[in-house]
Amino acid sequence: MDIADKIAFVTGGSGGLGSVIARHLAAHGANVAISYGQNADAGEAVKREITAMGRACCVVPMDQTAPASIDQAFDQVVSSLGGIDILVNNAAWNAAVPFADLDALTPELWDRMHHTNLRGPFLVTRACAPHLRKHKRGRVVNISAFIGLSAEGSSIAHATAKAGLIHLNRCLAAAMAPDVTVNSVAPGLMEGTAMFNRLSGDAVEAGRQRAKLNRHTDLQDVAEQVLTFCRAESVTGQVLVIDGGIVFH
Repeated sequence: MDIADKIAFVTGGSGGLGSVIARHLAAHGANVAISYGQNADAGEAVKREITAMGRACCVVPMDQTAPASIDQAFDQVVSSLGGIDILVNNAAWNAAVPFADLDALTPELWDRMHHTNLRGPFLVTRACAPHLRKHKRGRVVNISAFIGLSAEGSSIAHATAKAGLIHLNRCLAAAMAPDVTVNSVAPGLMEGTAMFNRLSGDAVEAGRQRAKLNRHTDLQDVAEQVLTFCRAESVTGQVLVIDGGIVFH
């Protein structure tokens, strides 16, 4: 599919990865809506970059744990841009809790991570589904993570939510076929993100050494794969890991 003049909604589009994806889609001709959780200024900065490319852009607040907030954001996007052809489920939330410290992983933390990172993408996709199906060429790309395929990461709750998102990806691909393709990119540790910036130098170096390519995930590589999934006509239900060569399948 040629994405020129298509309408893409990138959730969490004000953040590190989300802003790169939003700009990359705009650079290839899409009009882009982005949502933000708290940082409206960051969202407006991305909007200025996209409009400078000659593309339309709108910025909407959205709490994807709250159905009413999702519906309001969806209505704003459709009202501003006219529909939704591409949905990128990128927005997420995380907190670090060592795997072995089960007591520290409280029910509240568990619920927030699962509500944001698993339930949220489902609710957003459900809200957007009528527009994605409208022209029978809709696209959904879910941003999962390599930890959804490996027993590691910043917390059990985060890893299991991302694992659930990977299977939700497959289930939605079945549910929305043949009108909509649904695929997932599973990045490793990404430089330029808030999580990366919270890590110690030792943790950063340890992750680099584990990767066969001796490097972390490049944000532009993830954005390029999102674009590839949007363009593809015969690919659905797939998960592509981009982690520098840590997890092989």
